[in-house]
Amino acid sequence: MECKVIGFISQKGGVAKTTSAVNTAIGLSMKGFRVLLVDTDPQGSATSILGRANPDAIDKTLASIFEKEINDAIYNRARYAVNHNEEGIDYIPGNIELSGVEVSLVSVLGRETILKGYLNEMREYYDYIIVDCPPSLGLITINVLCAVDKVIIPTTASYLSLKGMEQLMKTVGKIKKGFNSKLGISGILVTMYYERTNHSKQVVELLENNYAGKTRVFETKIPHSIRVSEAAAEKKSIFSYEAKGKVAEAYTDFVGEVLAYV
Repeated sequence: MECKVIGFISQKGGVAKTTSAVNTAIGLSMKGFRVLLVDTDPQGSATSILGRANPDAIDKTLASIFEKEINDAIYNRARYAVNHNEEGIDYIPGNIELSGVEVSLVSVLGRETILKGYLNEMREYYDYIIVDCPPSLGLITINVLCAVDKVIIPTTASYLSLKGMEQLMKTVGKIKKGFNSKLGISGILVTMYYERTNHSKQVVELLENNYAGKTRVFETKIPHSIRVSEAAAEKKSIFSYEAKGKVAEAYTDFVGEVLAYV
């Protein structure tokens, strides 16, 4: 199959973006697909969940790859900085050095498409490449938008999380027009959902009404659960931590939607 590159993006933190990226990647791997996760967030949260206790101490990371790509270095892309997680996926670590990359990109020719060149070379080795974005609209995120085929926008079921959604949509539209004609929004994923509260239900209804006919609001809603934080602390996916729990079941359903619609 042709590799699909999917970015998980939100300019607001605390919306389970990284959790969703990691668990979607591992869920796809559990279905038998070859999966690479790329951590583009300087916080390195995805890298930490995938088993690296101190991302900032890692020698070869995505920041190293950016440096090599900027300098047109000759290196083995298929192996360089590629780590393997015991749950079945490969990943490129991210850490605080990406903050320096963001600054250095300002003066680089073709700065928006550095990551695109790298990921295009990696497509032949994987069925899916999942990219976890930083919670901002800086040059790293612009690089991601130029490189991916589709984006998934996680949001919590709260009115505050909906702020900034339109700006993000407009940014995606500008990148599609100027740099990446095949870029599209696959849908909005509602996370940390309280199914028993009217507030959550009202927010979902508002989303569905606002984006009807424009952008899919995925049918799967990821429920709020302390188990997600516990799994991250244990450096495990929700599938490994609580395979029969409601969150694992929800991410399994969501992976099914990804396979069907993305």
